[in-house]
Amino acid sequence: MSTPEESPPEPLIIEAHQAAEGPEYKAASDAPVHHLRVLIANERRERLELLARVVVGLGHDVIAREIYVKDVGAATVRERPDVALVGLGESSEHALDLISEIVREAFCPVIAILHADDPAYVHEAAKRGVFAYIIDGTPEELQSAIDITLQRFSEYQNLQGAFGRRALIEQAKGILMARHSTTADRAFEMLRDHSQRNGRKLSDVAAAVVESHLLLLPPAPFPA
Repeated sequence: MSTPEESPPEPLIIEAHQAAEGPEYKAASDAPVHHLRVLIANERRERLELLARVVVGLGHDVIAREIYVKDVGAATVRERPDVALVGLGESSEHALDLISEIVREAFCPVIAILHADDPAYVHEAAKRGVFAYIIDGTPEELQSAIDITLQRFSEYQNLQGAFGRRALIEQAKGILMARHSTTADRAFEMLRDHSQRNGRKLSDVAAAVVESHLLLLPPAPFPA
């Protein structure tokens, strides 16, 4: 049984007003802030510094400020951010390449920050793996975008995990069907019964079956 590949959801649309410039930014409320490790990237240094002040003002840590595509991948691996914010600078291709490098190197959501509505850029950014975008807004609106994106990203991860567990169980069923010459329903009952008797998760039992099967396979012959 094949499992359909789950693609990232369409980017979340959060429109906002032009953000005020300057270092005096405050969090949206007096509620406790969950401190995040944030990577920010933009080819325009002045926009990068402005965004850094906004993020720090919201109570988060800016763990990397990246301008160059060649550096952002290594920074992502090294710092392991909770979320990445990528601004659209002079070149849309530069910003898209920044997004691609971050998505390739880390499993964290990326939010694109635009100065104005740009459907073509948003469409291409979504193909590169961006999870949300915001049109320059207040710090409070940026915080809301981050909160919603992290929740959506968590749900997406859980969905991917569910697909992965389902595929693993199907693989284990196939192994048991071949080994015991039985049906798919009976193979599933075997997995379920073993899970219940031993107090283990069904997916853990399936993983053990698959792993043991791989260990028992005959070694591949050496090439002549």
